[in-house]
Amino acid sequence: MYPAELVAPMSKDLTDFGFSSLTSSDEVTELMNKEEGTFLLVINSVCGCAAANARPGAKISLTNEKRPEKCYTVFAGVDKDATEKAREFLLPYPPSSPAIALFKEGKLVHFLERHHIEGRSAEIIAQNLMMAYDHFCE
Repeated sequence: MYPAELVAPMSKDLTDFGFSSLTSSDEVTELMNKEEGTFLLVINSVCGCAAANARPGAKISLTNEKRPEKCYTVFAGVDKDATEKAREFLLPYPPSSPAIALFKEGKLVHFLERHHIEGRSAEIIAQNLMMAYDHFCE
């Protein structure tokens, strides 16, 4: 677990942009059981690729005309139960942080693992997500 004062600005980077933070396994389960519409889920992390690539890429992607109806985040290494529960819905992919997942009607339809994020610019990540939005979002 990371100290709260360390991760607070990293969490705020997304929550100040309109992402809702999921901090318990119950919140994740409730979200996943809705099975309606589209939403983006960012598995946040303290690593440099989350700061330089994943979080900015996710935010830039939301400038697209088509985009998910809602955006959520769990913080790996902080919200342990919420992250573990979210990862159950990301199977068969192994645990990865950071990671970005797009869900439609309760099903995982697009997923960026750490190895898709690390070493790629925020703009490339955003373009990847925008293409997924164009395909899956209304």
